[in-house]
Amino acid sequence: MYSTRSKRKHKKRPSTTSRLAGSVIERPSTVARRGHEAREIRLIRGSDNVFEDVGFEAEEAANLKARADLLLDLRQYIQARGWTQGEAAAFFGETQPRISNLLKGEISRFSIDKLINLLARAGIRVRLETEPRAA
Repeated sequence: MYSTRSKRKHKKRPSTTSRLAGSVIERPSTVARRGHEAREIRLIRGSDNVFEDVGFEAEEAANLKARADLLLDLRQYIQARGWTQGEAAAFFGETQPRISNLLKGEISRFSIDKLINLLARAGIRVRLETEPRAA
């Protein structure tokens, strides 16, 4: 006889509470399940720094955002020229694996100094602007 039930293990349903550090946002279910009504979706406006929103301390979040912005500018520069990783490595005087890290967005592998030096080599001017944080 053939069974009509699947022998695959069923996936565990995701928790409705976020487990990110410093986060207390409940993720509402947007799909009505059998016998239950769908819950309403709540939107919570984030700040201008996604790293703060996911729970990083203010100092680390500011550093990560600065590095991410610089890294994205470098990635855009490389992609706009249609370079291979090898061509970009030759231009910047870096190794191909280092350019691969850059293109994959591995922020932790690059300091702000290194990213600014790479941008300067590309002829891109970097301007730093500060402003007091609203209380």
